Amino acid sequence: MAKIINLSQIREVIEKLDPIMAIEEGFVAYSKGRVVVPPVGELIFNDPPGDAHIKYGYIINDDYYLIKIASGFYENVKKGLPPNAGLMLLFNQKTGELVCILLDEGFLTNVRTAAAGAVAAKYMAPKMVHRIGIFGAGTQGKLQLEYLNSIINCKDVIVWGVNQEELDAYKANMEPRGYVVETTFEANDIASTCNLIVTATPTKTALLNADQIRKGTHITAMGSDTPEKNELDPAILQKADIVIADSISQCLERGEIYQAIKAGVLKKQQIVELGNVIAQKDLQRSSDEQISVVDLTGVAVQDIQIAKAVYKSIFFNF
Repeated sequence: MAKIINLSQIREVIEKLDPIMAIEEGFVAYSKGRVVVPPVGELIFNDPPGDAHIKYGYIINDDYYLIKIASGFYENVKKGLPPNAGLMLLFNQKTGELVCILLDEGFLTNVRTAAAGAVAAKYMAPKMVHRIGIFGAGTQGKLQLEYLNSIINCKDVIVWGVNQEELDAYKANMEPRGYVVETTFEANDIASTCNLIVTATPTKTALLNADQIRKGTHITAMGSDTPEKNELDPAILQKADIVIADSISQCLERGEIYQAIKAGVLKKQQIVELGNVIAQKDLQRSSDEQISVVDLTGVAVQDIQIAKAVYKSIFFNF
């Protein structure tokens, strides 16, 4: 019979794991061609606005394959409900048996996304980050900063949000952890003072334009995970010295890279893949004057890695 892991168990065990390393290893395997990831299954809703993603795949010669359903309904907060939901199904790759149901309610998707942001910063952020700018004061905006903590030695933060209530909550949540947090409704307050910027919103209208981006800035963009969403002016990717995709094939269909190619300001051959950047030092940032953008659309190998790690930790103690 398949094991069932609930959210409280998942939250407890995640503290003992190293999601950043697991996700990093997954990206490398993916870019080496050792992972089978079909196109994303997707449902887009308009009234109320929301989306549901079905992501699935397997690492060749691994023990498991995975199917994940995760949704985001961003007006739920008005109803006092969490914006994210979902679950992960882990199967035996040799027999097809359902091994484990992870009732994570979207939590593991948030964790693996934040861990991917840390991986991006590990290899592409400037050597000296003097201020971190976060677009999005919700769950992912908090987790991004939390997971950056082990990678980036910087406690000076400015956060953009859509209302003062969520900004105040962000500040109250993060300042006791040692951060100095300024809040703003103005995008340029972030662009003009930060050399590491993270965008974590579901917006369909660009938050930043190319004229605002200074030399030496790194941007990790992960909110745009459907063809409709768009956090960055496409001209930012045209201006960038390095443009990185978590998955080139996936980013040709969604995310900031998709928007830039559609706008005619970026070509496929200008893009490098994150797993290759991790494995090849010559593809990484070579100067603190460079502008770099990492487009994270969320790849199933991240879900495979995080689900395996949780399952093994609980049932096999590693």
